[in-house]
Amino acid sequence: MVAASSCYAYLDFRPYNHYNSNNIIIALSSLFGSNSISLNRNQSRLNRATNSGRAMAIAMNMENEAMVSKNNPPMEKRRVVVTGMGVETSLGYDPHTFYENLLQGNSGISHIEDFDCSNFPTAISKYYYYIKTFLRIAGEIKSFSTEGWVAPKLSRRMDKFMLYLLTAGKKALADGGVTEQVMAEFDKAKCGILIGSALGGMKVFHEAIQAFKISYKKMNPFCVPLATTNMGSAMLAIDLVWSGLNGWMGTNYSISSACATSNFCILNSANHIIKGEADVMLCGGSDAAIIPIGLAGFVAVRALSQRNNDPAKASRPWDCNRDGFVMGEGAGVLLLEELEHAKKRGATIYAEFLGGSFTCDAYHMTEPHPDGAGVIICIERALAHAGITKEQINYVNAHATSTPAGDLKEYKALVHCFGQNPELKVNSTKSMIGHLLGAAGAVEAVATVQAIRTGWVHPNINLDNPENGVDTKLLVGSKKERLDIKAALSNSFGFGGHNSSIIFAPYK
Repeated sequence: MVAASSCYAYLDFRPYNHYNSNNIIIALSSLFGSNSISLNRNQSRLNRATNSGRAMAIAMNMENEAMVSKNNPPMEKRRVVVTGMGVETSLGYDPHTFYENLLQGNSGISHIEDFDCSNFPTAISKYYYYIKTFLRIAGEIKSFSTEGWVAPKLSRRMDKFMLYLLTAGKKALADGGVTEQVMAEFDKAKCGILIGSALGGMKVFHEAIQAFKISYKKMNPFCVPLATTNMGSAMLAIDLVWSGLNGWMGTNYSISSACATSNFCILNSANHIIKGEADVMLCGGSDAAIIPIGLAGFVAVRALSQRNNDPAKASRPWDCNRDGFVMGEGAGVLLLEELEHAKKRGATIYAEFLGGSFTCDAYHMTEPHPDGAGVIICIERALAHAGITKEQINYVNAHATSTPAGDLKEYKALVHCFGQNPELKVNSTKSMIGHLLGAAGAVEAVATVQAIRTGWVHPNINLDNPENGVDTKLLVGSKKERLDIKAALSNSFGFGGHNSSIIFAPYK
């Protein structure tokens, strides 16, 4: 199993080097009110009163300018580029190691070690008698460490979804060359964070319920804020405080749209930059549901693979012997930046974000629409938003979870949209790391950007007997393949019929 990368050691993102670890707990407490917050609010009211006349004059002047410029050509669209990436996965803790393992076809699926799962069945009969096949596999992160990234006291309190988020977010900054000196030049009010989660702090909340059965006094006083999905983005902003500088004070929230979460966060972040509301955005997703209650929930919905005897073979998108997805865990974070902002600071540009779209099947809680209409509309809208034609897409990182219905519906939608393109190549990152739920789209976005950077697309492993009707010419084979990517599409779909598609391309 890969070890944690030390390539970021020269950067000083460690919170306890800059302030006592208790400070961040105090900061968390202050979210619920304090004298200092009240003073700040009073001062803010005074400032607003003092400047109200000037603000009114500015507003009137802006209205006049808008009338004068009505016939002028529109401003050039602000371009969005990827300048940094961070990951926490079962195949690596930095984008390079992660992608090299994907290119080699290495599987991150293994037996679960964090807890005893021998009593968990992978399926339940229609009469709810247990079938004696026990769930023992997942894309579990084995040797995760927060050392050097998160204050020890906070690390002990937080759910893993938040710890994955914090470390991946800081690694994305480090990967993007955002040192303290660079950070000092940023306009903090235009630095935003939008990192979501499908399930949030399940472990923290479950432990609170167990404690409540004894007494409310036994409950973790931070169980609510440390379990809610928005608090990951909030805590990362709070944690980015160095040498008395403000943290990231711009756009900050989370989106939870099941397994489409990350793509929703990435597209909305890009739109904040395009509209001029932000210059820099950390965006993506994080989930850590490989815990008893998380596994039991997906067992109950009968969604998981029963292939326990050979974990590495369990996730097999488009194979006729696929029998459900394999749970994964981790986080993926992209550093998105306005092009001129990135060029001004000399950032390395990995790829350009072109556009994306969302739709809803409006059909069923867990099943995809039979004719794939929602997916097709989503892809077509993403192309329109990106301003490109379907012929320009020659790589698709598919959602493809290894479920009997989902894989085939997505494949047919892709054939409908791109089937006439002989250059098209499609693969599924989930064949090697499983399904990371709300984090899947962000981790797969990292894989997509890495494919653009390296010119290599990773294989589809375990595709031994392709499903009837699946043309393997469209799918990447069992070995990595060279591909000069013109534009790449990454799909993510979620329970509730949520569809999302985002598009990246080489920066030119």
